[in-house]
Amino acid sequence: MRQMARSGMRTTTPMMQLQDPSQTKVVIVTLAETTPVLEAAGLQADLRRAGIEPWAWVVNQSVAAACPTSPLLRQRAANERSLIAEVATRHAARYAVVALKGEEPIGAERLRRLCQPAHQESHQE
Repeated sequence: MRQMARSGMRTTTPMMQLQDPSQTKVVIVTLAETTPVLEAAGLQADLRRAGIEPWAWVVNQSVAAACPTSPLLRQRAANERSLIAEVATRHAARYAVVALKGEEPIGAERLRRLCQPAHQESHQE
């Protein structure tokens, strides 16, 4: 690095690339549960201290977004809503909520289905 600086060459470190939003988009993925949201918020704080601004958050495997009908799952969905609201209001300028699925989204086709509006609720300020 010193030799390059003396020669007048411009250098770009991996950290500089991570800090450049035109080159890197950091997406924080969490579950709508207390501990994962707290851990994700801590990760975001660490990234910000390093000069890296997360681009978006994803709340994954949400029971609330799956619109359950059973009383037990409806209660769990109600508990998730406050955590999703916390992500939306305190942590993320941009976020998406992905519903819990009966099948894991493994493979290109299942991942594409997640991007369809009927399968994903997306929010942006």
